[in-house]
Order: sequence, then structure tokens, then C-alpha cells
Amino acid sequence: MEIITNVQFDEVVSKGVVVIDFFANWCGPCKMLAPVLEEVAQELPTVTFAKVDVDQDPSLAGRYGIQSIPHLILFKDGQAVDQISGFVGKDVILEKLNPLL
Repeated sequence: MEIITNVQFDEVVSKGVVVIDFFANWCGPCKMLAPVLEEVAQELPTVTFAKVDVDQDPSLAGRYGIQSIPHLILFKDGQAVDQISGFVGKDVILEKLNPLL
């Protein structure tokens, strides 16, 4: 999964269904979520997955009011349509994504 910056963010989320993972390198639950997201990404090749390092781009976390990580925001055609906070299993992510596909 590509780590994107504030510069790339709006372009990435503007096309189709996109999952943005807000994370930090020091965050244990973020590290646990990473392989789950990789697995979901392989199952849903039409969904774009990207990551935002909140330590490198705190303005993006502020823009969406993110108070804790890991935090996923699901976008459809540029609009934030759902969010998931904290570590969750693959089934929860798939359940949130399926209506958007």
C-alpha cells in the first residue's frame, strides 16, 4: 500500500472507492491492521488502498477530526462515506466496503 501525502490526497480519493488508512509507525494496532488491509486489498482489486502517516501529515488527520489511530476513512468518488476507528477484522472492513462496490 502506497503512503500518500497531503499533495496527493485529493487526487487519490477522487476516483472510485478508496480506503485511506491513517497510521503512525509507532502504533502497535496500526501494525496489526496492515496485513488485514493487504488481504482485503487482494480480494477487492477495484478498491484503492492508501496510507497517511499522521506524524508526517498531521493536517490531514486534523481535516477529518481523527483523534485516534488506526483510523480508516472510506471514500466514494471523493466523498467520505464511512469510517472505522481502531483495529478491526477483515469481516468488518468487507461489510463496510460491500455496499460501496
